[in-house]
Amino acid sequence: MIVRFKYFFYFTLFLLGYYFFFTGYQNINLQIENPVFIDEEVSKKLILNKEQTNTLLETNTQNNIIVKDENENENENENENENENENLLTTVVKVKQNQTFSNILKKYIQSSDYSFKIINEINKKFNLKKLRANQLIYFYQNKKDNKLEKIIIPIDSDINLIIKLGEIVDVEKNVLNRTIEKKSQEYTINDSIYNDGIKNNIPVNILIKLIKLYSFDLDFQRDIRKETKISISYDSIIIDNRDEIFFGDINYALIEIEGNKLEYFKFITNDGYTDYFNRKGENVKKSILKTPLDGAKLSSGFGMRKHPISGYNKMHRGVDFAAPSGTPIYAGGNGVIEFAGNNGGYGKYIRIRHNNEYKTAYAHLSGYKKGLGVGSRVNQGDVIGYVGSTGISTGPHLHYEIIFQNKQINPLKLKLPSGKILKGQELERFVSEMKTIYANHLNLLFE
Repeated sequence: MIVRFKYFFYFTLFLLGYYFFFTGYQNINLQIENPVFIDEEVSKKLILNKEQTNTLLETNTQNNIIVKDENENENENENENENENENLLTTVVKVKQNQTFSNILKKYIQSSDYSFKIINEINKKFNLKKLRANQLIYFYQNKKDNKLEKIIIPIDSDINLIIKLGEIVDVEKNVLNRTIEKKSQEYTINDSIYNDGIKNNIPVNILIKLIKLYSFDLDFQRDIRKETKISISYDSIIIDNRDEIFFGDINYALIEIEGNKLEYFKFITNDGYTDYFNRKGENVKKSILKTPLDGAKLSSGFGMRKHPISGYNKMHRGVDFAAPSGTPIYAGGNGVIEFAGNNGGYGKYIRIRHNNEYKTAYAHLSGYKKGLGVGSRVNQGDVIGYVGSTGISTGPHLHYEIIFQNKQINPLKLKLPSGKILKGQELERFVSEMKTIYANHLNLLFE
């Protein structure tokens, strides 16, 4: 008897639980005001009120699920009617790798002719082949009949492509308002520029720009020590109707190492280039020399050629400069010697690492500058060795290579910063702007 009562009790609890769940589910559906859809990878469509949407957005960010409430889109086009927006459902689609706009559009447009018309009109304003993986596309459907009425494609940080659908497909670019805020921060290195920058909430892309900016002057492994101070000013860009915060250029940067200040200011030159200069108006981005010796004659260019010794056609991955034996060879740029010694057919050989991307190599040397070796720091124009004919060589010459991202490139076609020095009125303009940048930086730091 007791056992039967026990089972009856559990069964009653089950029925009550099912009843409350069912009625609760209905109540949730009755509260729907702002239906939304999620990423196309999610098969089910979730219908949520605004509070629920915000909760889901927070909890699913790490899972790459994108939820968008139509009311939070607030006038992607400023001239758009608010009442019209209330009648639209929004689907946010994240473009997959190798996925085309045509394939995405098939889910919303059944007519291939109309799809072609949409794609053709869009391509007049924006090349859809430029769509990238993880690009977001917003599809707006009528709540009553699910008919697609509008598509929005963010094509730049502050430009939306708005496609209005009807008998006529109307495509227009909408430039969003942007607000630029100046940010200034200081931090001390205990580990590395990057890691300590992250700990101090410096944006990742700003840190990358900072490292590239100093990569010609600093060996980050050797020069940067604990307690090295960094001071930086940069642009924070807020775009209307965009959740993301974008970051622009570095305006000012200072790294102080053992009393030596490396201080850089952003400046737009008279010819329209944005570059960085020290207080003297000297371009801080060093160029790499295309010809690292004086009085040399180009004897063999870059590319396929018939090898002078083997007689076979072979790729020549550098340029040769004929010069008398013993002619001084100069470092093509600031950097660290990472190899100095015999290197097979190259003979006596030196390779200099200038930054994370660029290296230069010098082959067939007769000898090296006294005191230089692996790990030695050199400045652009320093003598590093002398012309010779060691290794596989037909006579005294320098074989010179510029290596970009571990691949040899043609030194004579290299396009790098000019190492410009500002003069005259351009220098005066720079000094004026430099003072303003520095004053603003200090004001922001000590606000």
